[in-house]
Amino acid sequence: MKHHVRSDKKTFMGIKANATVSLASIFIISILVTATLIKGQSMEDWFKLTQVNVSNSVGWFFILLVNFVFIYTIYLGISKFGKIKIGGVNAKADFSKGSWFAMLFSAGMGIGLLFWSVGEPISHFNNNPFISNTENPAKAAELAVSLSLMHWGFHAWSLYAFVGLALAFFTFNLKLPLTIRSIFHPIFGNKIYGLLGDIIDVIAVIATLFGLASSLGFGVQQINSGLTYLFEIPSTTTIQIVLITIITGFATLSLILGLDKGIRFLSEVSLKLAFVLLVIVIAIGPTVFLLKAFVQNIGFYLFNFFEMGFWTNSYEGVGEKNSWQNQWTIFYWAWWVSWSPFVGIFIARISKGRTIREFVFGVIIVPTLLTFFWFSIFGGSALYQELLGNHIVSEAVNKDFSTAIYYLLEQYPLTKLTSVLTIILVTLFFVTSSDSGSFVVDMLTSGGKHDAPKSQKVFWASMEGLIAGVLLMGGGLAAIQTATVLSGLPFALLIIVMCYSLYKAVNDYYKKYYIFKNEDKKEAIEV
Repeated sequence: MKHHVRSDKKTFMGIKANATVSLASIFIISILVTATLIKGQSMEDWFKLTQVNVSNSVGWFFILLVNFVFIYTIYLGISKFGKIKIGGVNAKADFSKGSWFAMLFSAGMGIGLLFWSVGEPISHFNNNPFISNTENPAKAAELAVSLSLMHWGFHAWSLYAFVGLALAFFTFNLKLPLTIRSIFHPIFGNKIYGLLGDIIDVIAVIATLFGLASSLGFGVQQINSGLTYLFEIPSTTTIQIVLITIITGFATLSLILGLDKGIRFLSEVSLKLAFVLLVIVIAIGPTVFLLKAFVQNIGFYLFNFFEMGFWTNSYEGVGEKNSWQNQWTIFYWAWWVSWSPFVGIFIARISKGRTIREFVFGVIIVPTLLTFFWFSIFGGSALYQELLGNHIVSEAVNKDFSTAIYYLLEQYPLTKLTSVLTIILVTLFFVTSSDSGSFVVDMLTSGGKHDAPKSQKVFWASMEGLIAGVLLMGGGLAAIQTATVLSGLPFALLIIVMCYSLYKAVNDYYKKYYIFKNEDKKEAIEV
């Protein structure tokens, strides 16, 4: 299947780039950054009010969308289309499955797991809309972990899998540029190379940059908290800006080294160190309790999957603000949507040679199980202390969310070792997230070019650090969460159209390139 493919690359800043996408993205970002810096405290109030209003109005839409995408993506994996190989029947994988999973995990969740895996279950234990921990502590603890698993599980990874699959298919099978606009080719044809395509890619760039800035903002807060805990270095916005600058520099270096020598290498190192930390916590913590809890958490989550996934607080919230759901579920769904172009493009780039079935279930199931295990171990360790009557982790969460993991590690032996390892891990995940994000933005702003010039890589890596720093200065956590919700909403609308476009393209491809070898078994082979 061939398409008429035009180049939409133009010279910008002396390099091959799409000038419209680059300039429009820079213009929009500059307005938001400047307004945040000028307004200061009043901007923080605006961020909080905006998040509440937007979440109350469209929260139901995010909930419906992520559930639909999950069901839709699973369908693609189990359907007749599952045998289609990304890149064609003779395509070979560029990376081993081990390297593939490592890069998936590091780009998709990295920093977030360390920041949220202790604090979130504790927060849900102390405050959730379903049950009080004073009425039934055991049930509240079980629910707390399951709510965390819902936020970090199949829904999140199905968004990544859907966008990544669409991009991989259009790029490697239909030979279109590796940009979001390519997914709309079955609907708009070669109009995607004009203004319409530029608008689509600008939305993707903005969503990627602000979604990534959210993660980097959380990560640098946790690094600073670790340095405060270990070395009494003040936890201030100024220190965090300095840390962002330094670590963004390392991320830029990794990006310049390339996908294989930089991102792949750091992803594998990060995953190995994460495994070491995980094993240490299991060994020094309440081992049997944690393993039993993991099994129980999976069962509770799966049994209540659809009830929790479709819950909108509609009846309980009559006449009330949905504060808990806005701050948690709606924020997460918007965050994953805003991250989906970034993680999707990155996953697509590293997934040539996988069948659609292998891609779907590899992206959704393996990282999700690793995430479940991580939350069960770290969140379970914190909840174990709570159930024993030791509330030090809860106090840390209430005071400074980013310190939770350090106060948890303090309750067990080898505190210094595990705390230092945590700081190193957060830093490495920071670097891999930043360079992966820059890698993606480079492709979006260069018309799908897989290896953008070094000057362009440095520019976008610096821009990511700048956005994260400004959001921290202009409103902290509220600014980060609001920017995520606002940037995720327009891309969520694009996802709806992408679902139809991908199905149309895959179905046409299957009809043209596959035949039925056995009419009874309906076994498809590519010809």
